[in-house]
This record gives sequence, C-alpha cells and structure tokens, in this order.
Amino acid sequence: MPARGHDTASPAAPDRPSKAAGARHLASGAAREALAALRGALQRCRECPLGYFATQGVAGEGTLRPALMLVGEVPGDQEDLQGHPFVGPAGQLLFRAIDSLGWPREALYVTNAVKHFKFELRGKRRIHKTPSQREAAACLHWLEDEIGLVEPRAAIALGATAARSLLHRNVAVTRERGRWLQRDDGLRVLVVLHPSALLRIRGEEREPAYRQWLGDLRHAEEIVDEWLRRSRSAAGGGESHS
Repeated sequence: MPARGHDTASPAAPDRPSKAAGARHLASGAAREALAALRGALQRCRECPLGYFATQGVAGEGTLRPALMLVGEVPGDQEDLQGHPFVGPAGQLLFRAIDSLGWPREALYVTNAVKHFKFELRGKRRIHKTPSQREAAACLHWLEDEIGLVEPRAAIALGATAARSLLHRNVAVTRERGRWLQRDDGLRVLVVLHPSALLRIRGEEREPAYRQWLGDLRHAEEIVDEWLRRSRSAAGGGESHS
C-alpha cells in the first residue's frame, strides 16, 4: 500500500509491456466485472456513518487503463441523487476545463476519495460537508481497489481530501498545487485545487483563478498526449485500452 509521496518532475507516460490483444481483452473483461462487483458491494458499505444517510454510494466511471484518474473529494447532492460522479456544478466546471484543454473523455476515469455524500440539513436543503479523516480512511480501500483495477497512467488529486487519500499524508494544496508527487507504487499524482474552491470565489477574481487552475491541470497534458498516441497505435494493431 502506498505511503508518503515525494516530488517528481512532470512525467512522461511510463512504458508498459505490450500484451497480445486477446489477453488484453480478457484482462479488461475481468477488470470490468470486478468494478461492477465493487459498485454492488459499495451500496452495502456501512464502514462509516455516511452510508446510512446517503441515497447511494457513487463509484467512479470512465475508461480502463486511462491516461488519468481524476480523484475528487466526495459526491455532492446531484451525484448522490443521480449515482454518477461529477454531475453537479463542480463537475460541470471540471469538464469545462477538460474540454478547454482538449482532453477526450475516453482518456479519463473520474471518481472520489469518499464514496457517500456527507451533508447537513438546512431546512429542506442538503448542504455539503467535508468528510473527516476517519471517514476518508474508511473509504480508502475502495479507492485503492479502483486504482488497481483501472490502472491509470497517472492521477490528479482535486483538493486536500483527494491528495491525502492518494498520498497517505496531509498535503498543503495551495503550496503543492501544480506539482507532481509520487506514491511508493510509482503512481504519479498531480495536486490541484478542487473545482468547488473556484465556485466559492466571487466577482472579478474568479476568472484569473480559473486560468491559474487550468494552468495547473495543463501539467498533465503530456500524459494525455502520449496516451492518445499509444491509443491510436494500439487501434491500428487491433488492441485497445479498454
């Protein structure tokens, strides 16, 4: 299990040994079955109190062996109701940035460090609350299982909760933002702000903050570009990432 991360330069996509197309297909099928089983087991999870109050557990979605796994904090109100990650306002901002960068959705897998919505009621409204470290720790094995099955080339930690879960230590996001860190298992992690932090900025300051955040995300551009080159090459040879 990964322990503390350490600084590393912006990575090129790591070389992976090529496999026969048939073997890749079988492995991908097994991974998809395991992810489906994980989603089912997640609905029964009561390892922390969040599972008792949320509508459902929200697992990740996306491509197997993607360029990037984007890890957020916790499902929000809309994610909890719809059962899909990043479908609320923060997710809309995230995908606006992804589209601006020209990253295809099939190059990504999106998930959260904590799988059940944490909230407090204010009248009829459910207001997001930050998960505690204990709640995030209870959810860690779900995230690690996803990483093992999905096999991303690199990860992006969206905010402090995601960074702590991925790197197993507290991370000062405002100081580390835009930097690559590395886990003991070799997975590289780019630390950036969570999009919800930008939504809290009002007035004229939001657009410069958005541009800076986009610049932080752009540090992963090389990973996506290399993944696309390999994907096209594999497609020409009858193989695929998924």
